[in-house]
Amino acid sequence: MTLRYLHTMVRVKDLDASIAFYSLLGLKETRRYDSEQGRFSLIFMAPEGQEECPVELTYNWDGDEDLPSDGRHFGHIAYEVDDIHATCQHLMDNGVTINRPPRDGRMAFVRSPDNISIELLNKGGARPPQEPWVSMPNIGHW
Repeated sequence: MTLRYLHTMVRVKDLDASIAFYSLLGLKETRRYDSEQGRFSLIFMAPEGQEECPVELTYNWDGDEDLPSDGRHFGHIAYEVDDIHATCQHLMDNGVTINRPPRDGRMAFVRSPDNISIELLNKGGARPPQEPWVSMPNIGHW
């Protein structure tokens, strides 16, 4: 048996906000499918050069009232970043809440507009701790 990773799917309530969030992380739209009959859109977003590893954003045109608001039915999506401090600063400067700051210089967690937990891991291991991250409290669970 051969197994190949295809994608991670998350249901989103606000398509524009979700696309903007994943774009801030550095993902680009690679494919889109709009179903007039099913009244939904599938937007695939992936890091440049890693189009084979997309996140599928599933958006129901008529709303998604049964979508849990806490997002905890889903674990997380993880991405490796070149500089955890610079990435978190970029996200924070653009209004993204850092739920678990990179105090150890290695790992952080942020939340998408749909409360999906995104883990960020520093490439090559931990960076030296630096402010404001060292003294920043956790905002919530990840």
